[in-house]
Amino acid sequence: MKALVTGVKGQLGFDVVKELEKRGYDAVGVDIEEMDITDAESVNRVITDAAPDVVIHCAAWTAVDAAEDEENIPKVPSLKVTATHNIANLFKNQYCKIIYISNYYVFNGQGTEPWQPDCKDYAPLCVYGQTKLEGELAVSSTLDKYFIVRIAWVFGKNGNNFIKTMLNVGKKYDTVRVVNDQIGTPTYTYDLARLLVDMAETEKYGYYHATNEGGYISWYDFTCEIFRQAGYTTEVVPVTTEEYGLSKAKRPFNSRLDKSKLAENGFKLLPSWQNALERYLKEINY
Repeated sequence: MKALVTGVKGQLGFDVVKELEKRGYDAVGVDIEEMDITDAESVNRVITDAAPDVVIHCAAWTAVDAAEDEENIPKVPSLKVTATHNIANLFKNQYCKIIYISNYYVFNGQGTEPWQPDCKDYAPLCVYGQTKLEGELAVSSTLDKYFIVRIAWVFGKNGNNFIKTMLNVGKKYDTVRVVNDQIGTPTYTYDLARLLVDMAETEKYGYYHATNEGGYISWYDFTCEIFRQAGYTTEVVPVTTEEYGLSKAKRPFNSRLDKSKLAENGFKLLPSWQNALERYLKEINY
């Protein structure tokens, strides 16, 4: 199997390429320097030359609040939607599979029930969520052989993330305030990469949700465990999203994702997020 991975400089793309290589597959990792995913000609040239069996589309605009800035609003749809259209249109009449990475921002985040992978009650609250949804629709309306995988609260070695931020803040201050009314589950890119390559080896297409196991938690709960495992004595104060303020983009309160479809289709579930955190802290030498 030959795979083309977009966003190789990001947390997930980096780990996906490593997982593919570990299994002996031919992995071609690209980022903006090698392929401008908003340029159809660039996409066509690179993918035609690579001739992959699968594209794992990890490239994304991840600055959720910055997406709300007036000067960036035209850029975000261009990056997410135009790019995905370019890739999907190229594969319309080809066998190549595509794995598109999405997330919980496509939903409105209301209630307490976990979102089902085949739920179509889309209602994104912000620019970031809207463009993620439009990317999903670009894939599902154009192709037959696709995986759309929604994830949440991502952390990995190759990039910035919540854990690294909390470790830095917790080292600097005696007390930190963290929201306790946004609920979900973290996702370790090392574990997710394994699952995505497992998917690429099959033809069990469709929508999936994938995060680590271990139960649903708040960002406050996550921070407490980060500090506990890191040996910090920093006090963590729970606050509501409203009390915390500052965010430009509306965050979904309920980012619980139901992952039962993975097991139903024979895929191995990810380890617990507590275990993932422990392994991650060792990976970054903490």
